[in-house]
Amino acid sequence: MPTLKRLGALSLSLVLALTAFTGCGAKGGSSSSSSDGSSSQVQAMDLSSVTDPFLSTAGLSGDTVVATVGDTEITADSLLYWLAATVDGTAQYYAMMGMSASDLPWDTEMEDGSTMAEGFLNNALQTAALYALVPVIAQQEGLSVSDESAQTIQQAIDSFAQQAGGDAMVDHMLWSSVLTRDLYTRMMQAGDLNTQLMNRYYGDGAPDAPKDADILTYVSDNLQIAYKAKHILLKTVDTSKPIKDADGKATGEYEPLDDATVAQKKATAEDILAQLQATSDKEALFDELMKEYSEDTDSSGNVNSPDGYEAKSGQMVAAFEEAALALQPGEISGIVESPYGYHIILRLPIQAADYRDQYVSYLMSQRQQGWLEQFPVETNDEYKKIDPAAFYTQLTALRTAVQAEVTAAQEESAGDSSSSSSGSSSGSSSAS
Repeated sequence: MPTLKRLGALSLSLVLALTAFTGCGAKGGSSSSSSDGSSSQVQAMDLSSVTDPFLSTAGLSGDTVVATVGDTEITADSLLYWLAATVDGTAQYYAMMGMSASDLPWDTEMEDGSTMAEGFLNNALQTAALYALVPVIAQQEGLSVSDESAQTIQQAIDSFAQQAGGDAMVDHMLWSSVLTRDLYTRMMQAGDLNTQLMNRYYGDGAPDAPKDADILTYVSDNLQIAYKAKHILLKTVDTSKPIKDADGKATGEYEPLDDATVAQKKATAEDILAQLQATSDKEALFDELMKEYSEDTDSSGNVNSPDGYEAKSGQMVAAFEEAALALQPGEISGIVESPYGYHIILRLPIQAADYRDQYVSYLMSQRQQGWLEQFPVETNDEYKKIDPAAFYTQLTALRTAVQAEVTAAQEESAGDSSSSSSGSSSGSSSAS
């Protein structure tokens, strides 16, 4: 179900692009310019020939009407932005698997009978339709883009231009993110209106403002969260050494630590538990001891889920789940032994306030789906001209060109800085 959840990406695309330009981030014209993993295999597009990035990548000018939602037009620029975003997401997954966008099976038939390419395009169409509808619905509700939002959008673009060293560079970075100034502005305005609509429908004092009981039902039924808990884990196994079967497959078990180490872990767990039982502020001390002792950590040594695990039924090992469910919120378990080691568990309350925003987003997505049912989407012949695979290949060529331009600008800037530093050093030597 399409929702308006990618608004942050619109501003982030520029921020990340400019970070790359100033040499503080990864090379590339935008956050998605290298997501296909195959830019090195594609000949860069001649940017001097580009006046409309949508025309250059899909053969349609950005203002071409490709569909309608109710009486509202959907233009090619919005559709192509969301098409790129949809394909980028899949391309990033392929990159994680060591493949590139050139490996995408565009013609593979999906469960609904459509091809992958058709699925990408339809998903993009549904999201573009929602963006087209938001201003219409907002107008019906008597809402308009706030002065503060309009000012913020313009200030952002002006600031980007200043940092990048010129309007042309900003435009090219926008193209790499399948945006223009106009499209960026329209989408950010839609985001402002969408926020106003959510507040109108579900904000404090609104007729449909969510009640705690409804939120908790959503947490249980939709998110299927059975309980929330944090723990202090002292491992009795070496999780870097999985046990494998005769075929070399991991069994899910790990090599045990030696008896002396296990005994020491047990003694430490008993000491931790004694400290917790002796204090009046158990939760505060639990957090301190968890940070100091827990071995449920990431590769950097930071505690995993320091605010607690939101666990579904059957998600955790049986011993952990049984012990957690036996506790009341705020209670601490004894020492619980599992295949991983010794746990001390703190059961946490599931509070409606923690899930309110998530529930409101869910309610808003349901309402948005109702808009699409009320205002059907109809495509035209221009829509049929869009070839997702060909578009993405051309987009990669455009992104490759922008990336090369940004890299050249970085090198020039670095050279200027080096020359300036050398000049300053020479001047200092002469003065001395």
